Amino acid sequence: MPELASSFLTPAPRRALAAAAALDVEIGVPVYNEAAGLERSIRRLHRFLSDGFPFAWRIVIADNASVDATPEIARRLAVTLPSVRHLRLEQKGRGRALRAAWSASTAKVVTYMDVDLSTDLRGLLPLVAPLISGHSDLAIGTRLAHGSRVVRGPKREFISRSYNRILRTVLRAKFSDAQCGFKAVRRDALDPLIGDVKDEGWFFDTELLVLAQRRGLRIHEVPVDWVDDPDSRVDPLRSAIADLKGVARLLAGGPIAKFMGIGVLSTIAYALIYVLLAPLLGALGANAAALALTAVANTAANRRYTFEVRGKEDLARHHVRGALVFVLTLALTNGALLVLHGLDPDPARGLQLAVLIAATLTATVTRYVAMRTWVFTRARRALRPSLDLVSR
Repeated sequence: MPELASSFLTPAPRRALAAAAALDVEIGVPVYNEAAGLERSIRRLHRFLSDGFPFAWRIVIADNASVDATPEIARRLAVTLPSVRHLRLEQKGRGRALRAAWSASTAKVVTYMDVDLSTDLRGLLPLVAPLISGHSDLAIGTRLAHGSRVVRGPKREFISRSYNRILRTVLRAKFSDAQCGFKAVRRDALDPLIGDVKDEGWFFDTELLVLAQRRGLRIHEVPVDWVDDPDSRVDPLRSAIADLKGVARLLAGGPIAKFMGIGVLSTIAYALIYVLLAPLLGALGANAAALALTAVANTAANRRYTFEVRGKEDLARHHVRGALVFVLTLALTNGALLVLHGLDPDPARGLQLAVLIAATLTATVTRYVAMRTWVFTRARRALRPSLDLVSR
């Protein structure tokens, strides 16, 4: 865990301490060398929340290794403004700052927003309300949905849309805007996720969202009004390179890549077994035996690594359904073999093997779809009862 200041640097006012046990929303504001605009932004955010925000709240300024006057300003704000805290990290990284702030939080919902407050604060209530009610697990502001109002230059618009297009194409992302600095997560949904997020920088958001989507969590989107900050500290080129590296890492660790890797190993094992057994059992018998011997191991490996199903629950059902998918694969491969023998009663063994491997690879797509949608499908998550709203 990154090195932190020994605690929140300022003792909480009595009102904040009384509300701490029932804290609804904690708003993290990650900062790095933001002395010029920090006080103005935090005071503006504090006024907005104090003026009728319906949930118990707290602001945490998460300073990740600033070397200007940011720490002093943050400490002063924590002293003078109720329900404001300052968290100091000695290592740089926005993702690292969010991880530290969120992990230490006792709030039901943790959020963050960029310190420039580019996103209209009126979007905060629509962002957190579905999480407080239990309707959704994560919520994001989006600048790319119908109803959003965005003011920014063509260069940043192109970069943002291109990046999110890459996410939808490569990682099959279903959320529209991974980069908007306006997000919220339920703590009970965050806890199982955050340990698996590896990035400590700007890709932290994207990785969190992709992992949440892969695990079937519900992501709520809020169209926001957003005005570009011309004094942004983000280096677009460096950020884009880091993001593309992160995309490649998630792709390599994604379910399709894992499934294909297991499929390649299974195909190699199948081919070797077939070559060994064909002289003894004939083509059809060797095909059936080779598939049977690899099917159980394939189902077990996909259960554990591709679809991340652990434990003994539904184990028998998964293997029974996997066996039925095996029968389908057997029918496809044997059908290809029968067609080959219909065309050539005595085909060369190499040709037989090539046809069977081609048929097996074709059946891989069918196997993946069947496993994803039927064999390892999980019952829809029951809606959690709504949390009691805490009035202030």
